[in-house]
Amino acid sequence: MLAGGTGAAGRGLGGAAAMLNLVRQFSRKCQRNLKKIDPKVPREEAVTISGELYRIIKEHGPLTVSNTWNHAKEAGINGLNSKTHMKLLLKWMRGREMLKLFCTHAGSSKKFLHSTLPEDPQAAQTEKAPSTPETPNPSRKKTRQAKRSTLGN
Repeated sequence: MLAGGTGAAGRGLGGAAAMLNLVRQFSRKCQRNLKKIDPKVPREEAVTISGELYRIIKEHGPLTVSNTWNHAKEAGINGLNSKTHMKLLLKWMRGREMLKLFCTHAGSSKKFLHSTLPEDPQAAQTEKAPSTPETPNPSRKKTRQAKRSTLGN
């Protein structure tokens, strides 16, 4: 039974290799399978519809699926057949990293909102960076002056 070198040492190495495979498998981020998401329309039409949906979400901020559907009906997007079709296209857009889906908790209920991803992450960082040289916060000046006046008295 133990012929062929499958003793205790062999089992230990096999277990370590299996553990390494397991760690490697779970440490990687799962890649979305975009082939399974079929937009049910030709690719060119899906691109134009998704552009309109992207514009709606960008203009009106983070939106729920229902609010997105209401805005899409008002905009009169050609090729958008139903709310279910729009949900499929939103999922298709998330797979192509045009949108992100996040959840907000309000008590015991949850709201799932779609929002646009930043178009250029480097541009977003430069907008946040102050363009003027840093000066002390005026409120800090007031607190320093107040401390000085209380220490002096």
